[in-house]
Amino acid sequence: MSYLDICIIGWNLNALMFVVNFLIAIRVISTQDRSKLHEESLVLKELKEELEIYYPYRTYITILTYVIPFTAFFRMSFRLIEMFFSFKKIKMLKCLIIWYINITMIFKRLRITIIRTLLESK
Repeated sequence: MSYLDICIIGWNLNALMFVVNFLIAIRVISTQDRSKLHEESLVLKELKEELEIYYPYRTYITILTYVIPFTAFFRMSFRLIEMFFSFKKIKMLKCLIIWYINITMIFKRLRITIIRTLLESK
């Protein structure tokens, strides 16, 4: 299994879990009464405020835990792009070396013919 296959399977599973969670949320909201949902929302708000007292940097940590995998993805993408351009540069360098060798061979042949013509003319 290649890295691309693993990446595709991972994103497909993320999308599947998003859809499943979304359907569960809609099902719960549609089966509950509005007043009960409002009461539960107020209780959750109080719990959140209490949690903020004990963990003041919770929002930053949450954002950080979501961002870290993406930074690894972007770092890997940057490395792949860097490798692509370095291989392209090596290929261009290889072409340049071949071109240089061809030019030096042409000049070498040209010098030889000039020397021969000079020697024959004397």
